[in-house]
Amino acid sequence: MASFNSSSSTITTFKFHFGAFLLLVGVASAQLASNFYGTSCPSVLSVIKSAVDSAVSNEARMGASLLRLHFHDCFVNGCDASVLLDGGEKTAPANTNSLRGFEVIDSIKTQLESSCPGVVSCADILSVAARDSVVALGGPSWQVQLGRRDSATAGSVSDVNNNVPSPALSVSGLISAFSNKGFTAKEMVALSGSHTIGQARCTTFLTRINNETNIDSSFKTSTQAQCQNTNNFVPLDVTSPTSFDSAYYRNLLNQKGLLHSDQQLFSGGSTDAQVRAYSSNQAAFRTDFANAMIKMGNLSPLTGTNGQIRTNCRKAN
Repeated sequence: MASFNSSSSTITTFKFHFGAFLLLVGVASAQLASNFYGTSCPSVLSVIKSAVDSAVSNEARMGASLLRLHFHDCFVNGCDASVLLDGGEKTAPANTNSLRGFEVIDSIKTQLESSCPGVVSCADILSVAARDSVVALGGPSWQVQLGRRDSATAGSVSDVNNNVPSPALSVSGLISAFSNKGFTAKEMVALSGSHTIGQARCTTFLTRINNETNIDSSFKTSTQAQCQNTNNFVPLDVTSPTSFDSAYYRNLLNQKGLLHSDQQLFSGGSTDAQVRAYSSNQAAFRTDFANAMIKMGNLSPLTGTNGQIRTNCRKAN
């Protein structure tokens, strides 16, 4: 067994380095502010909200798509809009032919470049659009901190594979994947509640539907019928697929989780109690989800002179 050197010099060095790390994190967070564009682009929030409301009104599923874009961006090298760059992350199995909403972000960016050229980052557009999507579908609001800048390079396929949680993960795997980003198990369960909206392609959950036993029989039969064509999509929340509510958790209690990773949250493990709590207390879920989203939006942002403000969200300047 390796020994631990507990000399005072070692502890002092550790405290110094850890303190410096916390200071750097604090500096990055401090550079984000809710009124960041107060004078440079005062119309930014209304422009984004109008565009998101219109897109979600035309297709409710777009709300979940924009929320997922933000999540997949932040979990790979931080909230830097790298997922919007052509190539790189977009080509990973978890993203290709799966991520949607790019054209909505493009439209918002075009409008903002017209009124405030070179000012608003694609990363901030993504963060606000995710919040406005949730609100448009009846979910909670939260104050988005602004001032992120954009990465000039996309992450790699391996970056996505190593950071974006797979729908095949066990509950311990989910806890670990979110813990790697600084989230508690409770925050992971709250963020998983985003599956109260949106859809999944049959190919991503056929193994669960056909082979797993912790599944409601009528739900299994109806889902199999919808997946005669494996490219079809099925709502993640069978009860109220276009309303941001706590029905997702009640579905898990009734063994109607669509993805393997969904039902894992209520499968006799350490997260069962949290699922039960959210299933009967929607207010608690809304509050915890909003707080977890604020935390997610603060994952390793580029600020100050780091990164750039892209003119085109799909390409580096």
